[in-house]
Amino acid sequence: MLDQIGLIQIDSVNVLVRSQELVLFARLGPHPRTLIAEATDTGELFEYWAHEASHVSMVHYHLFRWKMALGHRWQAIQQLHDRRPDFLEEVLAQVEASGPVVSGEFNSRVGPKGTWWDWDDAKLALEHMFWSGKVTARRRPNDFARLYELTERWIPQEALDRAMPTEQEARKELLVLAAKHHGVATFTDLADYHRQKNPPTRPLIAELIEEGRLVPVTVEGWDQQGYLHPDSRRPRRVNARALLSPFDSLVFNRERTERIFGFHYRIEIYVPPPKRIYGYYVLPFLLGDELVARLDLKADRQSGTLLVQGSYAEPGVPTEVVVPELAEELRLMANWLGLDEIRVMPRGDLAAALSGSF
Repeated sequence: MLDQIGLIQIDSVNVLVRSQELVLFARLGPHPRTLIAEATDTGELFEYWAHEASHVSMVHYHLFRWKMALGHRWQAIQQLHDRRPDFLEEVLAQVEASGPVVSGEFNSRVGPKGTWWDWDDAKLALEHMFWSGKVTARRRPNDFARLYELTERWIPQEALDRAMPTEQEARKELLVLAAKHHGVATFTDLADYHRQKNPPTRPLIAELIEEGRLVPVTVEGWDQQGYLHPDSRRPRRVNARALLSPFDSLVFNRERTERIFGFHYRIEIYVPPPKRIYGYYVLPFLLGDELVARLDLKADRQSGTLLVQGSYAEPGVPTEVVVPELAEELRLMANWLGLDEIRVMPRGDLAAALSGSF
């Protein structure tokens, strides 16, 4: 699966199940929920800022080392250095002595905690060193907090020994990988996949075309140039069926999702409840090669129930086609999550028909 999509975006929201597990479920169906942790422990995955925080295939570790070497320009880091010149080295020494650690173990805050983004000095230092590659991170199972450890203790030596490409070489490789993972894409699609900035990346497209590593194509209905990976397959039909995480790579670029599927999608987690249109945690439903519906789902673990809090068909989609497939996918999900019941709330135009399936 990682050969196909390269990375899995991480998100902490757990109202249904964490996003990274949904990405696997969409492609693998029911599977052991320990897969990501096991793949990380055995050195097949590492976490880094790829497309936001992501699990990334270890074979691509070297492609992010230029980014680590450049570091970042957080003003807060400079302010921290001015206030406490030796603090980063002290934190790194503590990780070396006591790792793996979570930021809370440092207990270095002075004064009351501010708003949710107001990190204490230890958290800031650890995140800076994580970005810079001096430490790496994994997730603690019970509360999903980042555990920080010296990079050489958790990243396999083989990955560390691999030659580090130049920034330009790495950016080109990432564009090619994005084309492989996308199928067909615009330049902005390719750059966005690994969160590359457009200005330093745009001139590389012509080089990749000249090298035969990208193929320019015309896509009907697009006003932008399209690109294909030269090894892209063009299947006659697509028989997919999946409930997709809001952060699945198939849909995490909202403009692309609308351009390809005609599916206007915005996550409403941060929207006040009275202003939500579809619900808190809404998953698009893929059937064949179309996004045909969306569901607001919640796992009520105390009662063992998968709650369908809202269910909506896309315009023109026949209910009689969608409902049986959707009901079967919900049964698979409930069984996978160990939930005994599926309850459909009377919200949305699919609710009545879907409720009759359980």
